[in-house]
Amino acid sequence: MSNDEKNAPKTAPKSAADAEANIRAALPVEIAGRIRSGRIADRRAVVVAEAGDLGAKAREELEKLIEGALSGLADVDEVRVALTADRRRRMIIAVGSGKGGVGKSTLTTNLAVALAKMGHKVGVIDGDIYGPSQPRLLATEREKPMSQGDKLVAIDSPHGVKVLSMGHVVAPGKALAWRGPMAGKALAQLVDAVWDDTELLLIDLPPGTGDVQISMMADSKPDGAVLVSTPQDLALMDAARAGQLFEDGNVPIIGLVENMSGYACPHCGEVSDPFGSGGVEKFASALEIPFLGRIPLTMETRKSGDAGQPPAAGDGEGAEPFVAVAAQIDRWLKTGAI
Repeated sequence: MSNDEKNAPKTAPKSAADAEANIRAALPVEIAGRIRSGRIADRRAVVVAEAGDLGAKAREELEKLIEGALSGLADVDEVRVALTADRRRRMIIAVGSGKGGVGKSTLTTNLAVALAKMGHKVGVIDGDIYGPSQPRLLATEREKPMSQGDKLVAIDSPHGVKVLSMGHVVAPGKALAWRGPMAGKALAQLVDAVWDDTELLLIDLPPGTGDVQISMMADSKPDGAVLVSTPQDLALMDAARAGQLFEDGNVPIIGLVENMSGYACPHCGEVSDPFGSGGVEKFASALEIPFLGRIPLTMETRKSGDAGQPPAAGDGEGAEPFVAVAAQIDRWLKTGAI
């Protein structure tokens, strides 16, 4: 064999665009969305991926996934992955309903716990200034936040999620008689607290589209919003109003969740639909908004919430619906789409 033959490229040259397209096509969609550049030369694939919002374990897993996917390409013998170190700003997802009593706080808690189990560093902000419930749901009642300068320091819950609420600041049982602008400022203070390495904040919003929501849109615009509703028409009407608020503020709606979807009798097991069934999914389809899933109405969820033990913290049947919805949000966080 001549020297020219030995030194010739092992594969026919490809354009940079073709090589990058092949790399993206070989990766799952949630990973392809992170690719910043990619090339293949002399049977070596070199990829630069965005990982600034991931912790050390998640970065390691991302690197292994890319290497595994690309090593199967016919023209690749070696894969080199470079992960960018620039950290993205902390992301914010608002969880709203436009109506009280639809289980929004319970959903927020369990989504936060499920996302934390998936590797995200999550914090929960109790935006319901007048009726805070996150201290009980996350088992941090009677705990007081420390301060660092003029900022509050988020409290660590037993479930791997940080949390801050006016329920941690005000004496238990004391009513807050604040005008709307004061409530808006209180929410801004919670958002601007010391959250350390938290990468994602879920804001449990109060019902309606009032001062707290408007202040949030102006001071701490969310990256996305999850809407919660029960199946009946009245709740859907209010959810539509909440959705309009986010659309007017150019906040992407990640999707809709149907809560209290079916009730299984603890005695006979018969499933009934006291709030109707399927209304949220039909509503989401009509508006071309992703439907994220259904959460059933169960005695276990109610008892667990009162005890500060979110079902999503365990591995039982009660965790499954919350984990399924959290998985969709996890995909959106990684790819920007469901």
